[in-house]
Amino acid sequence: MTVRKGQILELKIEKLVFGGRGLARVDGFTVFVERTVPGDEVRARVFRRKTNHAEARLVELITPSPFRVVPPCPYSGFCGGCPWQFLDYEKQLLAKRGVVVEALEHIGRLKEVPVNPVIPSEKKFQYRNKMEFSFSDRRWLLPEELSRDDIARDFALGLHVPGTFHKVLDINACLLQPGLGNKILADVRRHVTQSMIPPYGLKSHQGFWRFLMLRHSSSDDTWMVNVITSEEQVAWVQPLADLLYEEHRNITSVVNNVNTRRASIAVGEREILLAGQPFIRDKIGRFEFEISANSFFQTNTAGAERLYGVVKGYAELTGQETVVDLYSGTGTIPIFLSDGAAKIVGIEISESAIRDAQKNCQKNRVHHCQFILGDIKTGLKQIGEKTDVMIADPPRAGMHADVVKAIRNLAPARIVYVSCNPATLARDLAMLTEDYRVVEVQPVDMFPHTHHIECVARLDLIRA
Repeated sequence: MTVRKGQILELKIEKLVFGGRGLARVDGFTVFVERTVPGDEVRARVFRRKTNHAEARLVELITPSPFRVVPPCPYSGFCGGCPWQFLDYEKQLLAKRGVVVEALEHIGRLKEVPVNPVIPSEKKFQYRNKMEFSFSDRRWLLPEELSRDDIARDFALGLHVPGTFHKVLDINACLLQPGLGNKILADVRRHVTQSMIPPYGLKSHQGFWRFLMLRHSSSDDTWMVNVITSEEQVAWVQPLADLLYEEHRNITSVVNNVNTRRASIAVGEREILLAGQPFIRDKIGRFEFEISANSFFQTNTAGAERLYGVVKGYAELTGQETVVDLYSGTGTIPIFLSDGAAKIVGIEISESAIRDAQKNCQKNRVHHCQFILGDIKTGLKQIGEKTDVMIADPPRAGMHADVVKAIRNLAPARIVYVSCNPATLARDLAMLTEDYRVVEVQPVDMFPHTHHIECVARLDLIRA
């Protein structure tokens, strides 16, 4: 059968692939179908046809998979926050491990690497310590809302519809954040709609209210509220800050980031403290970190402790080693490993991240960590001593080939590679296998109900 754009196909979903789509075949031709799970029998409409595959959207669920569950969230299937809510959690873990194995075998050509069962998330919901909601002057309506006349269509505060920049779904509550976050969300919505100050238009680039970012400390049960606006108007934002600070004793920080640029990012060119402190504190293990509005911090705190525990186990530190940590950020991994190493050197390109890392070291009385400011290639050239263990936690794009070459030249006895992208993990491990043996890979689930998966790989130098 020839598959054509616009065609409706009857398909049996075989498995899930990276990106979260179901895979089916028509006479050997691959079709990826959104919002499906293994075992589904569906009708799906093809919306894109390429040389070696097609992409389709679900039209009708003929026979549901036994792995389907009823999602607890009313926005499931419309919001992009956690699209796998309708899949049994144990099957999510199996699917994620399968994606890692497939990436290693097909992209990295690594066919005998042991991939352990996924370490599950401690919490299935309420696990996120940071949520970012968008304001919009155009509300995207759910199907059951289309015929209603009592809904204001010129305001939304919520999350984006998948694959869009301007469609915002108005959210009353998000199950991924702790409960108080939803009360704060409701308070902000009520105040902003009553203020008569317009939300920001994602197409017109007019309006004031842009984003609402909520941060939660799991160790202290405190909250930071960060209101991002298009201009500096403290008199417009201060009443909201006062209301929240007085209403909720757990809110210990309210800040206003001002972003006058068109770029749709919740980071301001300047920040104004409106109430409380300019940061909150949270812990990973026994170590405490100050988190400001724009600091990077793992969004699943309990998951981060499990992830870093795997890193520490793979590093096998005895207290004598020199450890080099690439992409060290605000110093969370160096500090977490600090009690097991003689010396730790972090390399990071962000000056503000290094300042935070140094401050976090002082707070935790860690005195044997140092940080090099610069890109990884330049920083590695400044390593003037033998490296026993190297930690790498790169962004989703993975490591540049020149960085891999520099690591091979340094020849640390062990590499522990942390990755949020199985595809680039497989690619980079393949480049290292001339000098290193990939001992094992441990996936860690930090993001239940999504296709995302963290992995930790251990590599040992092949001795001549």
